[in-house]
Parts: sequence; C-alpha cells; structure tokens
Amino acid sequence: MTIVLLTALGVGGATVIGALIGFLIKSPSHKFNDAVLSFAAGIMLAAAVVGLILPSFEFGNGDAVSIIITVVGILGGAVCLNLIDKFVPHLHKMTGFDQELHPDKTSQLNKVLLFVIAIAIHNLPEGLAAGVSFGTGNNAHALTVAGGIALQNIPEGMIIIAPMIAVGISKKKTFVIAMLTGVVEVIGTLIGYFAVSLSTAILPFVLAFAGGTMLYVISDEMIPETHSHGNERIATYALLIGFVVMLLLDFFLG
Repeated sequence: MTIVLLTALGVGGATVIGALIGFLIKSPSHKFNDAVLSFAAGIMLAAAVVGLILPSFEFGNGDAVSIIITVVGILGGAVCLNLIDKFVPHLHKMTGFDQELHPDKTSQLNKVLLFVIAIAIHNLPEGLAAGVSFGTGNNAHALTVAGGIALQNIPEGMIIIAPMIAVGISKKKTFVIAMLTGVVEVIGTLIGYFAVSLSTAILPFVLAFAGGTMLYVISDEMIPETHSHGNERIATYALLIGFVVMLLLDFFLG
C-alpha cells in the first residue's frame, strides 16, 4: 500500500513539477508546445498498449472470451470519456492560444478555466490507470505505467500556466489551481487500486477500460491539438520518440 500511495503522490506531483517549469518559460511557442505534448502522447500511447491493454488480455484465459472482454473494456473507456467531453469543450478549442482578435477578459478567462477543467477531468482516468496497474501483481510493470503517466503530466502542468497568467490570474492562484489538477490524479490512482483490490475478477476489464480512456485522450485531444498549428512533422516525430522511450523504460524496468 505504501508504494501505491507514494506512486499516487508522484503521479500527481509531476503536474506540479510541470507547473513550476511553466513559470520559468515565458510565452512558449506553438512549436515547443506541440513537440512537448506529442512526446507526452507517445509516452501515453505506449503505456496504454503495453502496460494496460496487453496485460488485460494476458490476465484472461487467452481465449475468445478474453479478447472480447478486452475489446469491450477499451470501447467502454472511450465511450466514458466521450460522455464526459459532452460536458467539457475540447482541448484544442480551449487552449487560449488562438484567441479572437479582440476578446474581452471574461471570454478569455472562461476559455482558460474550461481548459483547466478538461485537464483535471482527464487526469482522473489517468490516475485510475496507474492505480489499476498495481492489480497485476507486477510492481515493476505498474511503476513503468505510472512513470509514463507522470512523464506526460509534466508538459500538461507546463501548458496550463501561461494562459492563466495571461488572463490576469495571480501566480499564487495559478499554482494552487495547477496543484489541484494533480490532486485529481492522486484520487484516481487510489480509486483504481482499491477497486481492483476488492475484486481481481474485474482486473482484465478495468485494465482495458483504463487503456481505452488513455487512447481516447490521445486521439481526440492531444494529436488534433499538436497538428493544428503547422507543426505536424515535428509533432509526429516527437510522438514516435515518446513511444520508443516508453518501450525502452518498460523493457529495462519491467
């Protein structure tokens, strides 16, 4: 339990680390944001497939029923995030970077706060994925998944700082808000761990479900955002590098 708690704090704390870095970077360019977010997307993609979806199938009986459970879990996770997105505008519409020529302060503030809310909501299933992965019994493998999620939390923490400061939110409040988005991930990690601890029978489904939520975030939010500013090539290579880095971490630590 201690290692799970420390992992939860680490996963959530990575967002805070990213926020601190964000304070040091003044007005980051679209190219920089796109490269960093794409790298994070690559890490998430590898973590979802190698750390969650494949183990989901392996923990079944390896038969037709197992693959059906995994598939249903993936689609269930995606549908769940899709329903959440019905209530929260998409990431690429809320970043605040592509603002209209003369928006009023209220309009800017609303867009930025919606962006932060979206990050917080999407942190919940990521935390869930980290917690659920400990149900496999392979702590090294679980730490690899959690590490991948933590690594992609750093750029998320970075990119929410500049927009909030730009609309007039104080640095102190900006940091507190960023920290709260990390707290959501801590809660998700603990929920995931206890859910699997209560019933290991649901492990294959929950692993796939968590993987599906991550795939949804990557495809629906991160890739469109990083390909919307003319930096498609660097974004693609950054994603591939992130994917490879996560594979190497899984190989050497797993």
